[in-house]
Amino acid sequence: MSADLISLQEAADRLGVHYMTVYRYVRTGRLPARRVGTQWQVDPADLAAATASAGAPGRPASEGGRPSRAKLRRRLVDRLVAGDEPGSWAVTESALAGGATLEEVVVDVVADALRTIGERWEMGELTVDDEHRAAGVATRLVGRLGPLATRRGPKRGTLVLGTPPGERHGLPTALAAVVLRGRGYEVVDLGADVPVDAFAAAVTKADRPLAAAIGVTAGRHDRSVRAIVRAVHDRAPEVVVLVGGPAIADADHATRLGARWAGPDAVTLADAVETVRQERR
Repeated sequence: MSADLISLQEAADRLGVHYMTVYRYVRTGRLPARRVGTQWQVDPADLAAATASAGAPGRPASEGGRPSRAKLRRRLVDRLVAGDEPGSWAVTESALAGGATLEEVVVDVVADALRTIGERWEMGELTVDDEHRAAGVATRLVGRLGPLATRRGPKRGTLVLGTPPGERHGLPTALAAVVLRGRGYEVVDLGADVPVDAFAAAVTKADRPLAAAIGVTAGRHDRSVRAIVRAVHDRAPEVVVLVGGPAIADADHATRLGARWAGPDAVTLADAVETVRQERR
């Protein structure tokens, strides 16, 4: 690797793809990367080869006549906005039947569809009732995906998830819970708008708590996040507190809050939890 390494977000910007696309290139070995502190960095010279082996950016090819994940995402957006729960579930089943893992469906299809709906609402293409209708169906959809993530055998530790007071988006933590359960963890999902003391109390009641994770998707919640971090550390000093989501800019931002960075989404959170577990062994 050359000395001029760039972050995954910079790589995604140069390629014109989503951050998670580049992250998947790294996880699958398609793109060489080096871990620097808590962040992955890549050599710009390796980007062309990675995208050539992956196909055109943003246009995953269909295999055997099956719809691509991009097409599945578009279908799911349409069904969620329409409030069509059976249709939304059919899209999800189609993704699973097409060979995608549960984790890939959660991240590549469901989470990306919800992100698209949020962006369309911000641009004025969707109304508030459109967004709420979609969120309601998505909540039930995630509820049906949850049991598919259950793994037999001993758990690898317990994670307590939630959002700070005033943060009303609970779907991201629900999606993260599915991914974490699929990786063998016990999860206590407190949902959205969790009072500081309640968050800390849940950590102390958890069986073998490994980490607490605070998700922040929008708004300015630094003060309440810091309060949760302090409360958890006061009651359970051995428990690592992770903070992530679109509203947490980077590892430095997380450090200023007294926590570790969990990255922007469910998969980066799960990888951060694995790092914590390895450190505790």
